[in-house]
Amino acid sequence: MAGETANPNQLVIPQIARLWLAAVGTAAPADATVAMPAGWQAVGYTNPDSLKFNTEPSFETVKSHQASLPTRIFQTDDAATIEIDLQQWSGANFRAVYGGGTITEVTPSGGTTEPKHYKFVPPRIGGRSETAACIEIADGSKHYRYMFPRTMQMEGVATDLAKAKEATLPLRLAVQGGDDLEAWYTLTDDPAFAPVP
Repeated sequence: MAGETANPNQLVIPQIARLWLAAVGTAAPADATVAMPAGWQAVGYTNPDSLKFNTEPSFETVKSHQASLPTRIFQTDDAATIEIDLQQWSGANFRAVYGGGTITEVTPSGGTTEPKHYKFVPPRIGGRSETAACIEIADGSKHYRYMFPRTMQMEGVATDLAKAKEATLPLRLAVQGGDDLEAWYTLTDDPAFAPVP
C-alpha cells in the first residue's frame, strides 16, 4: 500500500496467550481488554509452541482458450481451525478435547471415606457439542482477541503418555459459521488497525 513504511512497532510477539471456552450463545466481550463476561472459562496452562489459527479457503478457476492464466477465480468453500495443546488435566478440559461427554462421581471400593473418584465417558456418535472460543493475545500494550461464536472438536485425540515430559491434551476445533453471525472476528486496541482515511 502506498505510504506504508517499515515499522518495528507493528511486529507482534505473542508474549501471553490464553484460550477461553464458553457455551454457544454466551455473551462475547465488547472489546479487546474488558474482563471476560460470565460464562467464559480459561483452559489454563497450554504448550507455548502449540497455538495455531488456520484459515483454508478453497477456490475454483475458469480457464479460457484465449489466455494462459485463469480468466476467473472464484471461492467455493471456506474453513478455519484452531489448534492448541492443553497442559492442565481437568474435567472441563477433557470435555473440550473429546467434544463433550459426561462426568459422574463414583463410589470408591474403599467406601465413602476414600477420596472421591470420577468417571469420564466421551460422547457417543451424534453427541458432540459445540463451543464458543476466544484466543487472547497480548504483546506489551497491544491486545488481540480472536472470537469464534461456534466451533466443534472434529479430530481424534492422540495423547502422548511418555515418562519424560508432560502429557498434553490436543484440542483441535473446527470453526463453524451461519447466515446470522460472523464465523470469526478479531477485536484489538492496536493503533495500526485504525482505518485509513
